Amino acid sequence: MANGLRAARGARGMSQERLIHAIEAYARQHGSEIAGTASLRTYVSEWENGKRKINDHYAGILRALLGCTDEELRGEQLASVPTLPPSADGYDDLLSRIDSARSVSQSMVKAFMDQTELLRTMDRQLGAASLVDQMGSHLATLEEALTFAVLPDTRRPVAVALTGAATLAAWQALDGGYVERAWRNYELAKRAAQEADAPMYLVHAMGEQAYVLGEAGRPTDAVKLVRYAREVGGERLSPRLQAWLHAAEAELCAKAGQPDDCRRAMDRAFACLPAGDEARDEDMLSIFLNHGHLTRWRGNALALLGDDEAVDSLYAALDSVDTTFVRAQAGMRCDLAHAHLVRGERDQARQHLQQARLLAKRTGSVRHQRRIDLLTGRM
Repeated sequence: MANGLRAARGARGMSQERLIHAIEAYARQHGSEIAGTASLRTYVSEWENGKRKINDHYAGILRALLGCTDEELRGEQLASVPTLPPSADGYDDLLSRIDSARSVSQSMVKAFMDQTELLRTMDRQLGAASLVDQMGSHLATLEEALTFAVLPDTRRPVAVALTGAATLAAWQALDGGYVERAWRNYELAKRAAQEADAPMYLVHAMGEQAYVLGEAGRPTDAVKLVRYAREVGGERLSPRLQAWLHAAEAELCAKAGQPDDCRRAMDRAFACLPAGDEARDEDMLSIFLNHGHLTRWRGNALALLGDDEAVDSLYAALDSVDTTFVRAQAGMRCDLAHAHLVRGERDQARQHLQQARLLAKRTGSVRHQRRIDLLTGRM
């Protein structure tokens, strides 16, 4: 119990006092009743030292603030709940669940996917921390529907909906610093995509999963995985998804210290990308990529390589970025700070890091906060 809260707080660079202030701010915003400041100081200390259990009321607040699941917060394995409640023989309940799954219609599947899109929009603008309970409930509902669906015509559309939701949940977990949850959700997304015979969803999940390896300090393995994903997709991928995969490969090659491969992959990304300002891939709704986005991505990769050209690319992208893409803006500010540091322009780098820190705090992005701390250490 102690390690979960302490680890989640520490990953965000929060002192106990700052966590207490955050709890109080959350309570004011949502009209929740909480103890006074002095009592909260005692509670947080005792929660982290295992002297007091976190009750459900405070656990809900802490999950929203720290972006963790209940299991991660409490730092313990929750007691497993039987899938089927006890009954005389279990068949009545099983058949009831199968009948419920059979009744899942196309309109319900669309509702599932619309819910994923709503969560994606909220994540883009507000960050994932406050969505952890909603995301967990959404995944559980989809898994339940797939588990008890029997025939392929019912299972496939639910599996497609599940792989999209699981990939989003995985990226949110990675951004929040919960790498094991991220990896497991990518594995769930891949299994669902294979069940649905949806190669584009499978390849996208594999491509994003490569970033977990990159964050873990295995960029060479990450490059291999994203290249393998492209091979798996072959000719079945949309042009925009192909461009996304090449750009992901370019970024990971930059992290792996492979500059020539990085530039070749980025050139292929621009060659594949459809013309025009449209960013959404009609065949792969989780892909947002147009020339402006790809220019930003190129700037990111060049900054990682220490290329002076990165600054021009990044400023061009910053001028055109959608203002609702808060996390993307934080990343761009980090990239600009990195690029200015390479050029020895510390004042400009410092200004971008200040902006990046504010944006990262808004979204609760542990990935960006870690990078900001690393760049700050180079000032």
